[in-house]
Amino acid sequence: MFKRTGNSTPSPALWQQNLWAIWFAEFASIVGFSSVLPILPFYVQKLGVTAPDAVKFWSGMIFSAHAVTMAVMAPIWGSLADRYGRKPMVERAMFGGALVIGLMVLARSAPQLALLRAFQGMLTGTVAAANTLVASTAPRERVGYAMGLLQMAIYLGSSVGPLLGGFIADQWGFHATFLTTSGLLLVGGLMVAFRVHEDFSPPPRSETSAGTALWDNLRVVFSSPPLVSVFGVRFMMRLAARALSPMLPLVVQSLAPAETAATLSGLVQGVNSAAGAGGAVLLGRLSDRWGERRVLLLCALSSAALHVPQYFVRDLPALLLLQAGSGFVMGGTITALSATLAALAPPGRQGTVYGVESTILSVANAVGPMLSTALAVVGGLRMPFLGAATLFALAGLLTARLLPRSSPIPGNGV
Repeated sequence: MFKRTGNSTPSPALWQQNLWAIWFAEFASIVGFSSVLPILPFYVQKLGVTAPDAVKFWSGMIFSAHAVTMAVMAPIWGSLADRYGRKPMVERAMFGGALVIGLMVLARSAPQLALLRAFQGMLTGTVAAANTLVASTAPRERVGYAMGLLQMAIYLGSSVGPLLGGFIADQWGFHATFLTTSGLLLVGGLMVAFRVHEDFSPPPRSETSAGTALWDNLRVVFSSPPLVSVFGVRFMMRLAARALSPMLPLVVQSLAPAETAATLSGLVQGVNSAAGAGGAVLLGRLSDRWGERRVLLLCALSSAALHVPQYFVRDLPALLLLQAGSGFVMGGTITALSATLAALAPPGRQGTVYGVESTILSVANAVGPMLSTALAVVGGLRMPFLGAATLFALAGLLTARLLPRSSPIPGNGV
């Protein structure tokens, strides 16, 4: 059985109060972040970029700047969380995001917007920070349940945010969307500040600098073969999911009338996210009984099986049904992986573990669309479905061969 790690286990009332406060704070922040994403390419044009190639270039730069700086900073923030506390890192991510996104209304050119997006990547990272705080405060036998609820907040926020952002932008303009996001992040930060209690015991003070402590933490984390294996599974899972992102709307377009393609594409993605929210909770609770490894293996193989028929699908209802199934098992996958990382994290280094995970996800986010394009060029528009199925199957194989066996928690009622 995995060992419980963390500084202390709070009372049942306290850890559940923390969990629900973080749930609402993370839901608000994800709604805010995902509200802004769909309008960024349009905002680039509002800032004076009109040539089609220039719009594509600056849109790519704006998304890449955020991913690159987050990949660099995530392990640093994670190490600081292990050194100074996890709650301050959640507050930093939410308050920092509120400030930087609020400043985007002052941008007067695409380079300025790209620079602010780079600062956003440096300062934010609410998911990694919230994962760390939940993992370090929830009892070991309820980690799957707690991580499932947190992933539910992320999925629901991702479903609501784009609709809200588009509506606000259409009604009141782009600046109103940025200010709404800033306000939501501010509310989330205040929720954490006043409703979350962390009984953090800092590690003994030493003469080592923060930089030396970071390298020491990374060395300890990467010296664990099970953790490295989980990181590998996490990378392949994220790569598979991101390999579908650019081509899925085009597949929907090929199955739907042109005048409704955008709406139906949003519907498909919304169904996927809503099913993911359900899978995160239900399969997260199941992992507390069966063990994370069993649930992760089941989800990886199910994902592979569900993506193969999407290559052959010829009507939208079938695609919707398969996307709902894919989202459901992906919700369980992410929950099981997050709980496994919590269980395997060396004592006092949960922040470093989730920081490394955030870097891995950022790299997959950058590589996935490129892989999708290459597969579509070589094998056609639907080839990314088979590529994703292959990656999910490989992730299942890696789970079966390399991940340590875990046992369900005896007597755990869910």
